[in-house]
Amino acid sequence: DVFEQPQHVGHKKIEFHISTEIPAVLQINSEKEEKNGKRVYLYATTEEINNTGFGRIFPAPSSNDKMETEEEDDEIPSEFISRKDLEKNRLSKEEMEKYSVFRNYEPGDPNCRIYVKNLAKQVQEKDLKFIFGRYVDFQSEVERNMFDIRLMKEGRMKGQAFIGLPNEKAAAKALKEVNGYVLFEKPMVVQFARSARPKQDANEGKRKK
Repeated sequence: DVFEQPQHVGHKKIEFHISTEIPAVLQINSEKEEKNGKRVYLYATTEEINNTGFGRIFPAPSSNDKMETEEEDDEIPSEFISRKDLEKNRLSKEEMEKYSVFRNYEPGDPNCRIYVKNLAKQVQEKDLKFIFGRYVDFQSEVERNMFDIRLMKEGRMKGQAFIGLPNEKAAAKALKEVNGYVLFEKPMVVQFARSARPKQDANEGKRKK
């Protein structure tokens, strides 16, 4: 009977009764509930967003030190090597001392060009791009044009390469992070090239060897 009455009487009468009898109480209570409800909802959603966001950026953070690394890697395109992989496959200072190629090692005078030696014979330009490309902003046409790889595959310069990077800061970062990285079972020796001009670089490289 209760459900049948409003159907015959009509919805309009019910709506009029609710709005005219206790408008003040309804308005005050409903406003409070809406405000409170909205606040709770907003906090809940922002927490959910934050949680999912952190979950995506840091899938399994094991320490605070690694969080900075992963934040930085998040900016590096996946087509290039991650800092984590660089660190994992790089020799420690103690291990470097066991190799003759690192004896009397000196980084050289900082500039935007890098000299790499002790490369395995199967190394190709794409391998060097995979490693050193992480120090280049490929969205910038200027940086993209400055990025240059010259891999020597024949003669006395075999197993050596020259990498042109956008600036001295990028080159210094690359030297610090890549020197001692083991590529095809051979640790890379990374130094600053002795000259910014490629032709002189080649001559200097021959003198080193």
